[in-house]
Amino acid sequence: MNYLKKISLLLITFIAFTSCSSDDDNAVVPQPQNIVEIALDSPDLSSLVAALTAADGDLVNVLQGDGPFTVFAPTNEAFAAFLTSSGYENLENVPTDVLSQVLLHHVVSSNIPSSQLNNPGETIAETVQGSPITITLPGTEENIANITDGSGANDIGIIAVDIEASNGVVHLIDKVMSFDVQDQPQNIVEIALDSPNLSSLVAALTAADGDLVNVLQGDGPFTVLAPTNEAFATFLAANNFGSLEEVPTDVLSQILLNHVIMANVTASDLTTAGAGYTNTSASGPNNNAMSLYFNTSDGVTFNGVSTVSTADIEASNGTIHIVDAVIGIPTVVTFAAADPSFATLVTALTELTPATDFVDILQGEGPFTVFAPTNDAFSALPAIPAEEPLTQVLLYHVVGGNVTSSDLTNPGETTAETLQGDSITITLPGSEGTIANVTDASGASDIGIVAVDVQAGNGVIHVLNKVMIPNL
Repeated sequence: MNYLKKISLLLITFIAFTSCSSDDDNAVVPQPQNIVEIALDSPDLSSLVAALTAADGDLVNVLQGDGPFTVFAPTNEAFAAFLTSSGYENLENVPTDVLSQVLLHHVVSSNIPSSQLNNPGETIAETVQGSPITITLPGTEENIANITDGSGANDIGIIAVDIEASNGVVHLIDKVMSFDVQDQPQNIVEIALDSPNLSSLVAALTAADGDLVNVLQGDGPFTVLAPTNEAFATFLAANNFGSLEEVPTDVLSQILLNHVIMANVTASDLTTAGAGYTNTSASGPNNNAMSLYFNTSDGVTFNGVSTVSTADIEASNGTIHIVDAVIGIPTVVTFAAADPSFATLVTALTELTPATDFVDILQGEGPFTVFAPTNDAFSALPAIPAEEPLTQVLLYHVVGGNVTSSDLTNPGETTAETLQGDSITITLPGSEGTIANVTDASGASDIGIVAVDVQAGNGVIHVLNKVMIPNL
């Protein structure tokens, strides 16, 4: 019995020991919180949490990301002092874009614990907002360290350090840091508002449909070709408008959008390219993006009518080029006249066919699809036809409707009837480096479409490397 009792005691001890070991294996090990979770659990950082929630840029989600981040977190008392000194009654009165930039001046995109600071000495850190801060160790007046912020203020105190997070580290500070606003580039609208010679542009943006003022205060990037007040005055007079208020707001919107490129395009980008086409934010038939022709052979000119007078005004959300004329909604004639590679075509449409007012026709409502032969295409002809057959040839290069490359059967053939009466057949894909091939009424099938979808307000242009011939 004594032996059995001893065995029983041993078994009980073993079971108890293994049970404790099992409990230890299944115990929940606390995981470090991320920066936002730490702030949420800190009563003295409730103002910081409210600010992160209110600001532009979804900063709460940003600071819950992988990081690593170093956040210099102002206390509630620091935020209260900031609001008072800035003349704001509460956080809700601070513009959300301003609040976002202020908060980003408290964030560094790396993990900087206090052990990595120069001590004694200074450590410079670049904030996400863009302005650097300088951290000086040791601090003064009971501060662990002092910070000089982007505005030059050097009395910000670090009062607690090394609050570890899963995605970085938090240090508490006793003041909200600021930065020199003058060092920050203005957005496109702010630059226009501060430019007396662009007051007509500002008025037009305000009057037009589409809330364009807010659009051009967005992230972009945008390139804005900004007409001067004189350019707007000339445009109004030429179109018989007494003032901007007389321009239909939907028309005004499209004209203004025709000055906006959805990319950051500098003057050097244009001069490097030399000449060519890009798209603006305006819409042509079927909501296709409007084309814009640029040429840098004599300055930087757009659509042959507007030249850059001041280039590369840098904004926070893009670039402004000041131009000397308003760029109206182009017609297919606009591009033919502006692009030197169509000089022979223009001569054919005007001087060589005086009995037919092609310019007036092709400036009409349309829409038209023009298959435009280049100068080289005309040069390849044995001779330029006389007026009557040339008129038929030119009409043979125009199709009714706005037929873009996406409207063509691919792969396959698309047949289209021209204004002359005979049809053409377009085959996709093309051959020998062409985008597509065209078979004309003479049976020639080696006519190449070498560029497509130059979109005007009343139609679209596709470029040909040979002249098509109808049944004459």
